[in-house]
Amino acid sequence: MRQLDPVVLNEIPLIRKIICDETWYEGERRGCWVSSDDPVVKENVCLVICRVGEELRRTLTARIAADSQPAGYSAMKANGD
Repeated sequence: MRQLDPVVLNEIPLIRKIICDETWYEGERRGCWVSSDDPVVKENVCLVICRVGEELRRTLTARIAADSQPAGYSAMKANGD
């Protein structure tokens, strides 16, 4: 089985949150319950992901890179060791 990109794994909970938020917003706008499969919700989710996706990927990539560095690595690098 192919392993998922670690950035994608970190994006999944955030995308779920966007779906949940957009479903709630659309329900509030209409004044009734709305499914997350609703076409308007799907469109809004896509718009949000397109708007914030690049920054989200950049942030998660930097966080994963920082987490994978050995302890004290940044201090050694700053000292020129």
